[in-house]
Amino acid sequence: MTEPALSTTAQGTPPILPPSDSIEVFAGRPTAVRLYGPTDRKLARPLVLYFHGGTFTNGSLDDGEAVARLLAAAGAFVASIDYPLAPAHPFPEAIDIGYAALEWLKGQRGRRHAADTPLFVAGEEAGGNLAAAVAMMARDRDPEMVQGQVLVAPVLDPCMASASLRDASIGVGGCPLACGWQQYLSCPADISHPYAAPAAAVRLAGMPPALLVSFIGSPLHDDARRYAARLTGAGVQADELEMAGDPRRNGGAWTDTLQSQVRQFLAAPATQAVTTR
Repeated sequence: MTEPALSTTAQGTPPILPPSDSIEVFAGRPTAVRLYGPTDRKLARPLVLYFHGGTFTNGSLDDGEAVARLLAAAGAFVASIDYPLAPAHPFPEAIDIGYAALEWLKGQRGRRHAADTPLFVAGEEAGGNLAAAVAMMARDRDPEMVQGQVLVAPVLDPCMASASLRDASIGVGGCPLACGWQQYLSCPADISHPYAAPAAAVRLAGMPPALLVSFIGSPLHDDARRYAARLTGAGVQADELEMAGDPRRNGGAWTDTLQSQVRQFLAAPATQAVTTR
């Protein structure tokens, strides 16, 4: 990856790198990233691999700006990844790229960051699904790699049978979420794969601690609540924070409560429960 200088930003605003920067997670396949926050080999700033929002078929680095800046303001160094979109790139391409990017970010320990820097995944909407899936892949392949996951209004239930979806008057026909799921899971059998639909996974024990953010009145409200409950039932520390308003939609500021909770979670993630359930 190239090492361009950080852009100049207003005081107190996490600096970012130009969106054209890229990492080569697979040979011959560059992936665009946007980086937030300074590098410091003397401080163990949390490293966060972040997946922007959307419905699997849309979304961009620009769309992920608000949450990425929230994480950076909470003290993290954030790598926002421009993952491949369906239908051109259906499951599991995005999570394969995501896991490779996670390994790249892990490799930055000791180089541009302190060697004991904790590593997290985060995502919103469809990106929340990808972050949860990559966390699950890490649990299965390298259990000590990921220290926590932050999921903001995640899209987790391909069945779309939640009460919050019904209350929002979103039906399956013509629904962007339903269309997104259909194009992301190009093979009907994919719906039963735990990496495709983490909320339906049979085994959640050993997953990294989670902070789930949901918005009251949102169609995705129940996805976050159900996943938090299932993680807790599997012995995983899972904290859920409900917000009355969604600043991503109305241009408002994140609440002090949320900013404080994100900062605390990144600073001292809960210990993973050891359970075989």
